[in-house]
Amino acid sequence: DARVRGWFLLDSYLPTFFLTGAYLLCIWLGSKFMKDRPPFSLRAHLIVYNLGITLLSLYMLIELIFATWEGGYNLQCQNLHSAGEADIRVAKVLWWYYFSKVIEFMDTIFFVLRKKSSQITFLHVYHHATMFNIWWCVLNWIPCGQSFFGPTLNSFIHVLMYSYYGLSVIPSMRKYLWWKKYLTQAQLIQFLLTIVHTLSAAVKPCGFPFGCLMFQSSYMATLVILFINFYIKTYWKAPSRTAIKETPVTTEIKNGFHKDYFAAVNGLLNNKKAQ
Repeated sequence: DARVRGWFLLDSYLPTFFLTGAYLLCIWLGSKFMKDRPPFSLRAHLIVYNLGITLLSLYMLIELIFATWEGGYNLQCQNLHSAGEADIRVAKVLWWYYFSKVIEFMDTIFFVLRKKSSQITFLHVYHHATMFNIWWCVLNWIPCGQSFFGPTLNSFIHVLMYSYYGLSVIPSMRKYLWWKKYLTQAQLIQFLLTIVHTLSAAVKPCGFPFGCLMFQSSYMATLVILFINFYIKTYWKAPSRTAIKETPVTTEIKNGFHKDYFAAVNGLLNNKKAQ
């Protein structure tokens, strides 16, 4: 689409490809690096990070609502060129949505550094890696019109989700976080609504590319299947031993060493003095 020519990261696919490769490499190398090392707490980093993503998601949600309202977008089907300046406004927000997907690679990097290996599932890595690449294609070929709906819903879900993640690293707040199960349900509803919205444009066309509609519906169907599998394993079955034994979020690193290391050293020194 000529309207997005010259926009950061869009003119060539190579940056997106290499950033995705670097993401996957960091997971592999990072897991090896952390294998025999104690996990980092990173509590302050996580609070700032999750707050930042929450605010970015809130901005995208509000801006998409106002931009599509201003452009008179048709909820059932919206083409790529009829809204004029409103289409450009939507495209600018969707660029931030695309860019947010590379920022969200940090979700996994934090899991690696905190040794939360049970969280680094196929679903998690697949979703993060594919979304960044798919949205490069969306911004280059279909940067507005019907493409607005999924990011609007997803931005709303991310406001809730990253607020939850941010609060979960504050020990005093955990007793109030009973709604994780419902957050997963909301994510599933989001995917199903996006599929319905996408297929509505195929049933009653308005000029939006048919192939893109079919691809988006198929991709969303894979997420529905994977999230249902995750939901069943997480909420319908007993937690695995790995998840139970996982180091709690309050584990701390001091001067590069786990706090238990200092306790062991102090005990050893005290024994020597007693002898």
